Amino acid sequence: MEAIDKGIAKRKIKLFDIVKVIIYSAIIAVLAGCSANTAPIDNPGSIAELISLDIGGMEQWVLIRGDDRSNPVLLWLHGGPGAAQMPLAHHLDAELEKEFVVVHWDQRGAGKSNHRGFDAQSMRFDRYITDAHELISYLKERFDQENIFLLGHSWGTQLGIELASKYPEDIRAYISVSQVVDNHRAYEIGYEWLQDQIKKGQNPDDVKGLEELGSPPYTEHSKHVAFAQMVGKYGGNFDISMSRLARIAMRAPEYSIADYYRWLNGANRGSGPMWDEVYTQHINYTEKITKLEVPVFFFAGLHDYNTPHQLIKEYFEKIAAPVKELITFKNSAHTPFLGEPEKFSREIIRIKHELKNIRENNHEL
Repeated sequence: MEAIDKGIAKRKIKLFDIVKVIIYSAIIAVLAGCSANTAPIDNPGSIAELISLDIGGMEQWVLIRGDDRSNPVLLWLHGGPGAAQMPLAHHLDAELEKEFVVVHWDQRGAGKSNHRGFDAQSMRFDRYITDAHELISYLKERFDQENIFLLGHSWGTQLGIELASKYPEDIRAYISVSQVVDNHRAYEIGYEWLQDQIKKGQNPDDVKGLEELGSPPYTEHSKHVAFAQMVGKYGGNFDISMSRLARIAMRAPEYSIADYYRWLNGANRGSGPMWDEVYTQHINYTEKITKLEVPVFFFAGLHDYNTPHQLIKEYFEKIAAPVKELITFKNSAHTPFLGEPEKFSREIIRIKHELKNIRENNHEL
């Protein structure tokens, strides 16, 4: 257990570095008199709103931006749980906002939606599905659209695949980024890869740490964290450093000083009361959801050992859908929108136009 404690301690040190960035940036924000808002888009018919909505009986925050409010809606379902993506919108979405009405939603317990009115005991998988569907219904009505583009990342793919399966009439296409396929096999594949990487690196501390962890699956939270930290250390998780990620996030005009504290608190909580429901249990979508009635596009980083490319490829080959495609990001791991941002946006825009062409020639889609 000592090696595990060391892994957690390293994680705390990294979080401390992030906190230092936040404090420094917060001082600048106070001196500048900044408050949370989103920059206007100088274009007739555009939309740029940072709003709170009553979703699932609590206040939840949504960012809506696009050059033309008549464009299709693209809803992001962030990862985590708790890792709200809204603070990265200003860095990632410039090209997407030209083609879509891009919506970032801080889910319950994440980012701006991790406020005093949030009850952690409300964190249940079915509650997140209901929340997401409420938001989708709102967006359809608000923008007078029959259906929307749905994009999920990591934890968000568990919500996304379920929503696409349960409510196909609401989804124009499902874009899966780093799809959760089989959590137990993901551990096994990541473990074997990590063994090879550690042997190559000849790091005795990591050799001992992996031995202390033992073989997967990891049903104890501390072991899961330590394993994920090791995978990240060897390049199988995030595609940029946490310090760089923090610097990008701290430039977000949509977040106040308090929001950054809420973000950290929510990210550290993670799945919270859902731990057993979304991690301990064996999740296997190759058996649970084998068919979709909507187009599905799998974005997968070749070097991802959190949600391994191998499993996503297997799932892509098995699942039935009216249109399906596997897009591999050869220079990315778990976060291709950070590893290859230009390609990421370009592929999403391509999907929009290709589906439009298909719809014009085939009314079934």
